[in-house]
Amino acid sequence: MRKVIIAGNWKMYKTQTEALEFLRGFLNYVDNTPDDREIVLCSPFTALGTLSKNLHGSRIRVGAQNVHWEEVGAYTGEISAPMLAEIGVRYVVVGHSERRQYFGETDETVNLRLKAAQSHGLIPILCVGETKQQRDAGETEAWIISQLEKGLVNVDQAQLVIAYEPIWAIGTGDTCDADEANRIIGIIRSRLDNPNVTIQYGGSVKPGNIDEIMAQPEIDGALVGGASLNPKDFARIVNYESVH
Repeated sequence: MRKVIIAGNWKMYKTQTEALEFLRGFLNYVDNTPDDREIVLCSPFTALGTLSKNLHGSRIRVGAQNVHWEEVGAYTGEISAPMLAEIGVRYVVVGHSERRQYFGETDETVNLRLKAAQSHGLIPILCVGETKQQRDAGETEAWIISQLEKGLVNVDQAQLVIAYEPIWAIGTGDTCDADEANRIIGIIRSRLDNPNVTIQYGGSVKPGNIDEIMAQPEIDGALVGGASLNPKDFARIVNYESVH
């Protein structure tokens, strides 16, 4: 049975004070959210402890936005899986296109991070997706399959979430058509050993398109960027109208 997971990726937004302010509004909106979906907030490292403490005992899980592959070491500015696990983090985004583009992440380092997360009980959310140039050149499928083949070496697919994020749709307002996102996610699923892996769509997910996205049979959730920063907007996304 595939689990529905709606995750908010706050990126480099929200101080601890702002995170608490978000919770004060958001928690009231999700009191009656159906039990068939999991809610995850992926905050900057500085807010993780605050979120974990204030969400203890709630249904909302806490996620980080990256993790290093070593447990300890001289890696200034990095965070290890044991550090995240100790403060109650459950999920961690790995291989986001912004990490790949701005910080030189490769499929090989993504693979190392995935395995490190899993070795300490964290569930990684592996991000894959193509650029506009790759899509226009007809390279979408081959590119994503390559990302999967290199990234998932020796990774436990029973403890994994995948997010399909077409890079050209992230933060642009240009959402991938729901049926096309469904087609690509179907291709991703066909390449996995475990057909029950939760596969999310990400890329300009908004209150106005979440119902159509979640009506697609292959899509199991969403990785939400900008719209997750507003408690009312993110609550509307979490409380999408299910037509499955």
